[in-house]
Amino acid sequence: MSIDSATVPARDFLRPLRYLWRVPLLVLHALLAIALAIFVMSWNRDRVMQNGREPFSHRLIRWWSIGLMRIFGLRSVRFGQPKADPVMFVANHTSWIDIELLHSQRAACFVAKAEIAHWPLVGWLAASGGTIFHRRGNNHSLSAVMQTMVERLQAGRSVAVFPEGGTGHHGVLKVFHARIFQAGLDAQVPVQPVALRFARHGRRVIDAGFREEENFLQNFLRLLGSAPMDAEVHFLEPVPASADGRRKMAELARERIGAALEDRAA
Repeated sequence: MSIDSATVPARDFLRPLRYLWRVPLLVLHALLAIALAIFVMSWNRDRVMQNGREPFSHRLIRWWSIGLMRIFGLRSVRFGQPKADPVMFVANHTSWIDIELLHSQRAACFVAKAEIAHWPLVGWLAASGGTIFHRRGNNHSLSAVMQTMVERLQAGRSVAVFPEGGTGHHGVLKVFHARIFQAGLDAQVPVQPVALRFARHGRRVIDAGFREEENFLQNFLRLLGSAPMDAEVHFLEPVPASADGRRKMAELARERIGAALEDRAA
């Protein structure tokens, strides 16, 4: 496999220059986010897709996410087609940017760790977009999250989850937790795997997400100054509801995502 782990020279002389223009743009974009979030919450938050057409609030979320990613030097590229709402998306997890990456293609309610709710700006935006927060290791929290997922799906909203239960490092795809797939079965909606992949010059970049021992702020600043790259969203074939249960669905979803992450230039 051809994997670009270094991605840029050890001395990236353009990094300071990128901060000079990206930081002011980020501030302006954050102010725009506040206005859009107020609009979505006050008027159009709970609208759902009708006959395959997105409500205006969902398009606003997509446009804002695309703009944010461009500020970070990320060009959102879609492969395949997302199923029409409601659908349960299951994706691999690299960092906080994954939510915006998927939102650049389809607005959905995410299931995310409760700590994100306290992150500057990102937490508020996540809550405004309908994120379902989960306290890891808390069975009562998971039961409540599963119930909320089913309710959102049955109401016509799509839900997106990271079945690894945490971020992977060095391009490693961790085991998928099968229990979360039960929500798709209970709501009787399609379960569509989504592979999130970063690339530069056709080669996969494995360190765009969280590095080991790297916190949110460190990753945020590193990405903000990084050289441009493609942020790919691969919508894959939905996994069929299995008579053998959710474990087989989890394994098949992981297999399809893993195949899509492989470097095509290898």
